[in-house]
Amino acid sequence: MAKRSLHEQQNSMGLYLRDPDGHAPPPEMDPARAGVYRDLVFANLSSLISGTFPVLVKILGDERWRALVRIFLRDYRAHTPKFGEIAEEFVGFLAAEPAALADGSWPPFMAELAHYEWVEMALQQSTAESLPPGDVNLLLDCALQISPLAWPLAYAWPVQLLGPDYQPDNVPTEPTLLLVRRDADWSVRFSRLSPLAWRLLQRIDEFPELDGRAQLQGLAHEAGAVGSTEFLHNGEALLRQMHGEGVVTPAPAP
Repeated sequence: MAKRSLHEQQNSMGLYLRDPDGHAPPPEMDPARAGVYRDLVFANLSSLISGTFPVLVKILGDERWRALVRIFLRDYRAHTPKFGEIAEEFVGFLAAEPAALADGSWPPFMAELAHYEWVEMALQQSTAESLPPGDVNLLLDCALQISPLAWPLAYAWPVQLLGPDYQPDNVPTEPTLLLVRRDADWSVRFSRLSPLAWRLLQRIDEFPELDGRAQLQGLAHEAGAVGSTEFLHNGEALLRQMHGEGVVTPAPAP
């Protein structure tokens, strides 16, 4: 038998480490030594990402969690060499709905729950900085901007309620709308958003050139409340509340 090239040996080892059930260890290597590397790679990967998804791990249990990590290791090709970004890659893997997870045995909310749990770590590690607060009295007269440390999120499942004792089978009729933000002390806070509050934040992102008054008027038009002074008054109060929380600020003049 001709001696295999180093590339062939490395490729054979990589296939074995990713999928030991489907590939044998390299023939040049002692199986016991190959098994040590196999177990180390799997254990390190599982340990690396499990801390980001504690609720998902509890829901799945140890056996199914290990099976899920094994599928991830076998089927996914990460786009980053950075350990701190592997959890994000795992979220993307689940969101892509891989065929290996399409047999109906996995929780239907798994991808959204993983994203919800990852968000906390992502905000804690973000290098973005909070925005200058600006003058609260200019909220209606200036264009608005959302802090890069405040993320409005929309989920089909009630992700903040999921756990071993609550695992619904059917998608609720109403979405779960959340705001996640990082405070000055680096703590990450989650709060519910009303549909109008979520849409207002979405509009600020979609139409950054509009001032606060125009944003509220546009929101009133969408809500069928054109000309309602009460609607605009409540909208201004909401903007002031978000400003106090560091979520929304007047944009600086161009």
